[in-house]
Amino acid sequence: MHTLIDRLKIFLKKSYEYYLTRITRLETGMLLVSLLVAGGIWGFIELADDVFEGDIQHIDEWIMLSLRNPDNLSDSLGPVWFETMMRDITAFGSVVFLTLLSLAVVGFLLLKKKKGMALFTMAAVSGGLLLSTILKYSFNRPRPDLVPHGTYVMTSSFPSGHSMLSAVVFLTLGGLIARYTKQKQLKVYVLTLSILATLLVGCSRVYLGVHWPTDVLAGWTAGASWALLCWVCAFLLQRRGRVEESIEK
Repeated sequence: MHTLIDRLKIFLKKSYEYYLTRITRLETGMLLVSLLVAGGIWGFIELADDVFEGDIQHIDEWIMLSLRNPDNLSDSLGPVWFETMMRDITAFGSVVFLTLLSLAVVGFLLLKKKKGMALFTMAAVSGGLLLSTILKYSFNRPRPDLVPHGTYVMTSSFPSGHSMLSAVVFLTLGGLIARYTKQKQLKVYVLTLSILATLLVGCSRVYLGVHWPTDVLAGWTAGASWALLCWVCAFLLQRRGRVEESIEK
């Protein structure tokens, strides 16, 4: 595992140096977003390194135990209705829901005769799902066994798939909608909802005891980096006329 992380660091460094020489030709905003992407990827790798070194395991355990009744670890803090609400919220990060949401957006774009945007959206979401699956099977971290799980789980723990995919879908779709909207208030509203939904899904995974906090943080980092990368790609494709500039006719 450490060899894999070291190779990822070397690859990232070389890719960043090459990409930076190309991206500096673009406007300042795109340069900033590109730097955020590189920083997010680097942060994910450093976090993975710390996790598998065991350096921050005590923080994971402290946060998870703080959300449980110390006399009964199967009892989450808060009333029963709050735990039920957390189960409902965590469903918004499921593959089924996010796939249906993405298909609905793609269908809308096709009806608006924006084939380029529809194909790009489908590719962005599918790529994020593939990346999440690869990362999970590569790191293969066991699920937390410190407390009873509040919902059924099947796959490995790192990174959190719900957290990563919600970031991929909500932030990618939110960013694209905001980009094609002229009203500043609407841009802020859409992006705020996208970020809030992503945060709520991730927090619900920790509350239900199915993910360590670092799993969720890694999922947010990887998902947000992917979404930002998609924004950059959308900008470049628009400059080349491959993706439509607006959803309005």
